[in-house]
Amino acid sequence: MAHSENLIATVSTNGQIILPKTIRQRREWEAGTRLIVEEAAEGVLLRQAPAFSQTKPDDVFGMLPFSGEPKTLEDMEADVLAEARRRDGLEFADGI
Repeated sequence: MAHSENLIATVSTNGQIILPKTIRQRREWEAGTRLIVEEAAEGVLLRQAPAFSQTKPDDVFGMLPFSGEPKTLEDMEADVLAEARRRDGLEFADGI
C-alpha cells in the first residue's frame, strides 16, 4: 500500500509525534494503539503491535487441569462424531 503523498509530523519537546489523520484512518489506528518502532536504513518503521504476545505450544501445554485416563485418538474421533450426530439431530428437531 504505497502512497506518494508527503505528510509531515513534528516531534514535540516530550518526544511525541502525532501521526497525520489520513494515516491513522487508513491504518485504523485509534487512540491507545500500540506500535512497534524499528530503526531502518532509510528512517523509522512503525508497525502495529500484536494484541497478544506470541506463544508456542510448550508455553501453554498442560495449562488446563485434567484428571482421568487419557483418551486415545480413536476415542476422540468417536466423541466428535457422536457430538456431530447429536447436533445434527437437534437441528432437525428444532426445524433449523
